[in-house]
Amino acid sequence: MKNLLDRRKFLKGGLASGVLASVLGTGKKASAEHSFEGYPDSMGVLVDLSKCIGCRTCEAACNKEQELPAPDKPFDDMSVFDEIRHGQKRRTSEKAYTVVNRYDVPGHDGPVFRKFQCNHCNEPGCLSSCFVNAYTKTPEGAVIYNEKVCVGCRTCMIACPFYVPAYQYSSPINPVIKKCKMCYDTRLKFGRPPACVEACPQEVMTFGKRRDLIKLGHERIQGNPGKYIDHIYGEKEVGGTAWMYLSSVPFSEVGFNTELGDQPIINYVKEFLTVVPMVLTIWPALFTGFHLLARRKENQKTTTPSDRNA
Repeated sequence: MKNLLDRRKFLKGGLASGVLASVLGTGKKASAEHSFEGYPDSMGVLVDLSKCIGCRTCEAACNKEQELPAPDKPFDDMSVFDEIRHGQKRRTSEKAYTVVNRYDVPGHDGPVFRKFQCNHCNEPGCLSSCFVNAYTKTPEGAVIYNEKVCVGCRTCMIACPFYVPAYQYSSPINPVIKKCKMCYDTRLKFGRPPACVEACPQEVMTFGKRRDLIKLGHERIQGNPGKYIDHIYGEKEVGGTAWMYLSSVPFSEVGFNTELGDQPIINYVKEFLTVVPMVLTIWPALFTGFHLLARRKENQKTTTPSDRNA
C-alpha cells in the first residue's frame, strides 16, 4: 500500500505537469476525456490463468508478429522462470512485449503461470499524463503509441499503474517507449485476435467484445464453484482494462496489484486541474523545443552538402 501511495504522491508532484499541461491545452476536450469510460464496442481478452502451462508459445508468437530482436534465451528454455532482477520477476522490455512468469503458491497443487503485458486501460494513465499526445485509445480497445511525437520524458512509465511501458535505452539517437500494442496494426483493426491469443495451444485467452467477456467471466465463476476467485481482475480496476483475468488463486499471490481501486489514475490528480503554476505550462513548451531542436540537428547531420545547396 505504501508503494501505491508514494506513486500517487509522485504523480501529484513533478510528473503531474504532463497531465496539467495537456489539460490546459485542450480545455473542455480534456475535461471530457477524464470521464471517458471506454468505447462500448471495444474488444478485449479474457485470460484464464488456471489453464496456462507456461509453454511461452505466446511470447514466441508476439516476438514474430512484432519483429522483435531474438530473446536472450530461447523460448523453450524454462530457466527464465527462475530469473529475479531487482527483486522482481521478469518484466516487459524492448525485446519482449509480453512475458510469462511462474508462481509457486502455498497450498496450491502445482505452479501457477501468469502472462504479463500492457492491459490497455479504458482510461490509460499513460495517455492522460502525456502532454504531446503520443498515446491513443482506439475504438477497438488498444492503447497505441506514436514514437514520432514522443519527446522522451518518460512520464508514462510512472503514470502506468501496472509499470508496463519500457524505454529503449539501447538506442541513444532516438530512444522510444516499447510496449504491447495488441497487434493493432496487423490484426486488431482488421477484427483479428492478437498473435499471442491465436497461438496459445491451451486456449488460455478468449478474444471478443469486452462486455461479452465480462459476462463470460462471471458465467465461468458461477458455473465452477470453488474453482475461481470470485473476481474478474480488470473489470473495474483503474476504470477497467481491455485485458482481464480469471484466477484459481488470490490475485495478490501471482503478482497482481490488488490495491489499485476502481478509479482511473487521472482522478488522483484532479485537484491540480484548476490551480496550475506557470512553470508547469512553460515546461512542456521547453521540452518540446529541445526535442525539435535535437531532431533538426539530427536531420542536418544526415543531409549531404549537395542537398543543402539544392
